[in-house]
Amino acid sequence: MFIKKINYLYKFLTIFFVISSINNSRAEFFIDISNIIKINENRLSYGVSVTDINSDGDNEFIVTGFGYPNLALSYIDGKLKNIIQDEIFLDRSRKTIGVAACDIDKDGFEEIYFLNTDTYSGTKKYSDRLIDKSNNNYFDLFELKKNIENLNLTAGRSVVCVDRKGDGEYGIYVANYGGPTRFYEIKNNKIIDEAKNLNLDKVTGGRAVVSGHILTDRADIFAANERGANFLLKNNNGRFDDVAFEYRVDDVIQNGRGTALSDIYYRGRLDILSGNWLGYHRAYVLEKNKFKDIGNKAFDKPSRIRTIISADFDNDGFDEVFMNNIAEPNKLFKINENGKFEEIKLKTALEIDGFGTGAAVADIDNDGILELLVSHGESKAQPLTLYKAKIEKNSKYLRIKPINKFGAPARGATVTLISNQRKHSKTIDAGSGYLCQMEPVAHYGIRKNEKNFRVEVKWTNGKKVLLDKIKLNQTVTIKQK
Repeated sequence: MFIKKINYLYKFLTIFFVISSINNSRAEFFIDISNIIKINENRLSYGVSVTDINSDGDNEFIVTGFGYPNLALSYIDGKLKNIIQDEIFLDRSRKTIGVAACDIDKDGFEEIYFLNTDTYSGTKKYSDRLIDKSNNNYFDLFELKKNIENLNLTAGRSVVCVDRKGDGEYGIYVANYGGPTRFYEIKNNKIIDEAKNLNLDKVTGGRAVVSGHILTDRADIFAANERGANFLLKNNNGRFDDVAFEYRVDDVIQNGRGTALSDIYYRGRLDILSGNWLGYHRAYVLEKNKFKDIGNKAFDKPSRIRTIISADFDNDGFDEVFMNNIAEPNKLFKINENGKFEEIKLKTALEIDGFGTGAAVADIDNDGILELLVSHGESKAQPLTLYKAKIEKNSKYLRIKPINKFGAPARGATVTLISNQRKHSKTIDAGSGYLCQMEPVAHYGIRKNEKNFRVEVKWTNGKKVLLDKIKLNQTVTIKQK
């Protein structure tokens, strides 16, 4: 009898420690690598973008400063270092919150749109910046005399790059607050606001905005707004029709914040993750010409949400959703098969006392694992934080980098990984979600026993190219013909 009790106790303790070890591993999903940020002082930061600012083939984190300098953090000798000291880029006197990068003049270099806001709503004092580069010198296109008449002098929040005609010529949608939306394009070497001509000059509490293949084979736009209905702007030969009510994503009584495009069902199409400020979060999937919110109670639970990111942090072939909250703990969910959201309890990256304002992902050190940079500020100056998931030693990945015919990242294109286990689409992020923009690469972790890999790229003009016999553990660059 005594021996039986000992055996029972042994089995119980074994099961207990196995379960405990599983819980502890889940609690330690991320590791904190903030120590690699070379100079990381307390500051007020907001939006973060990812682009190749110095044209060396590697991306940098572009971090906005609200009365603090904008940063361009490059991975050099194991550290993240600010590589730009040009005053026009640093812009210490202005208060920058939103940022997005794209090639608006078809020269292969991504210009950077810095959205400045020195007032909550309505008319503001300082205009936005549109940073370009000539002979390694940075300058603001809006400071050129010919462009002054089209300055954005309305308080705004987010910006997104939109290739509305599918020809690689990007325009920039500016989500303003208490003033008309802007849509900037370059025509005859001059910046023009085309919002009115494109049926976009609406006045609302603009917050978040994303663009990609949502409804059509061209760039559509979803804008999450505050104190008013969301917009779902369907591309109609380069102009836009708002169909948010018809598709049930208007969400009138909620106040939009973090937004991302994600293939929630792993079925080969993009759906919408939409976070609401102290309101119910949404996981919208398209079913029979209407979007349905399929999020569970844990995912939908209201929070002080800022940024939402959909990415495969741990390279297991299933996307996670990182929810960056301000002045309350962050959250992380894994999207399992059939769109089932499983909460992963965070310990590292929980940031109980964090005033998170923005976040972005990139494989900044080119090792096949995504880094997560979180910015802080608003009501409390705090340093940046940088995280990386714990990865199994035998994990594999595939990264697809589409380049358009002008040599710039094909932002707004869709990449779909096709295998024996899934058909998984990702957008080449055009911005801004809420204030931020991810790296212009489709990053896939590989599942167990997954094989027969093919990759389809759907360009912003709707045309597709299919690649097969893909080798893993590499970044594949695909140039549009």
